[in-house]
Amino acid sequence: MTAPLFASVAPAPSPSADALAACLDDLRSLLGDRLSTAQVIRDQHGRDESYHTPAAPDAVAFALTTDEVVAIVKTCARHGVPIIPFGTGTSLEGHIAALHGGVCVDVSGMNTILSVRPADMDVTVQAGVTRKQLNEYLRDTGLFFPIDPGADASLGGMASTRASGTNAVRYGTMRENVLSLTVVLADGRVIRTARRARKSAAGYDLTRLFVGSEGTLGIITEVTVRLYGIPEAVAAAVCPFPDVGAAVNAVIDTIQLGIPVARVEFLDENQMDAVNRFSRLSYAVTPTLFFEFHGSDEAIAAQAETVKELAAAHGGVDFQWTANADERDKLWHARHNAFYAALALKPGSKGISSDTCVPISRLADCVIETKHDLQQSFLKSTMVGHVGDGNFHVLFLVDPDSPQDIAEARRLNSRLVMRAIEMDGTCTGEHGIGHGKRDYLTHELGDAMDVMRAVKAALDPQNLFNPGKII
Repeated sequence: MTAPLFASVAPAPSPSADALAACLDDLRSLLGDRLSTAQVIRDQHGRDESYHTPAAPDAVAFALTTDEVVAIVKTCARHGVPIIPFGTGTSLEGHIAALHGGVCVDVSGMNTILSVRPADMDVTVQAGVTRKQLNEYLRDTGLFFPIDPGADASLGGMASTRASGTNAVRYGTMRENVLSLTVVLADGRVIRTARRARKSAAGYDLTRLFVGSEGTLGIITEVTVRLYGIPEAVAAAVCPFPDVGAAVNAVIDTIQLGIPVARVEFLDENQMDAVNRFSRLSYAVTPTLFFEFHGSDEAIAAQAETVKELAAAHGGVDFQWTANADERDKLWHARHNAFYAALALKPGSKGISSDTCVPISRLADCVIETKHDLQQSFLKSTMVGHVGDGNFHVLFLVDPDSPQDIAEARRLNSRLVMRAIEMDGTCTGEHGIGHGKRDYLTHELGDAMDVMRAVKAALDPQNLFNPGKII
């Protein structure tokens, strides 16, 4: 009989009560009171920002060094206990839920900035360093780290989920900005995935294998990322449009003409209503674009004028821009609070958030068709998007105790995701797979999933790392 081409992933480990107790005893000897089995701590580490049902681990191990992570991994492997990495818990597809119990490895205490190299414009940090912490540290160097998913996420978590955010249209995502990783493998080995050179043709690209792996292949303990010069000048702009199609088509023209916008965010009329109420603003309640421009004073003025003309051609006739820092901060603070602003539209609701990404040429079609679905539904929803790179989100506001609401949100979400895939897009532009979008990943990648399973089986033969996620 011919052997299968690809190995299958082992079943999730299911240690006996005795094996789990022995594992926790060994970890307690290693970590002392930095191993917690307190229910409140376990619950906190089994819940992210998503609507998915929480699943608490059996214990939480607070690691401070790569060597401690190695010892924790070896101990769990010896007893056959699952391992779930944890940064700040801001993920959105149930990434940190301990679906099969086990030990959560919290690296938030690994928060040392190890080496800033201004001449090379890069920095190496421990995985628990957050993006705001890093930028505060860099403030006097003239450099900054641009990836901004909204939440103050850890860089290890951002690498694990291949995060992006509002600046991605200009600076890219974590995929483009991670130069190297230090990773603890399932057998306790520590590898460095690359050197710091800005490009390399040396072997398989292990860095990008682990970027986006969501803790299923290893635990990231150190991250080296690119830095950028703080722009000489920054300006922001707001422009309302008569409908979603007009707004999105203005973005498509902007991108296709090569105008180097740093951010371009889309908010539909429901989200603008929410933003006005929550942040006490008075923008028009209509589909709207937020822009940001980086460069010299002359460059940003020219960029803003060109975008103003493009917007006007699509009905955006009230284009307002400013270089005032306080006004910019107010605008982007409101955008970053969009999730909580939307929830306030329906007090007591829970947000079911989805995201997709399509080729820029199909963006208008995808947004318009999705908006039609939302208008036909009884559910309240909002739409936002980092539309400069074809990525947008829908937030469904549901009564968490209403099966009807949950079923409708799932139906609408399924239509959105499958529409994006049919347009040669993806089921997730930045939230990741976790366990919430596993089925859609098979639709998107087909037989390529077998290759992913083979990689998982090779690097984690016991299926210890974050079992039940991605595959």
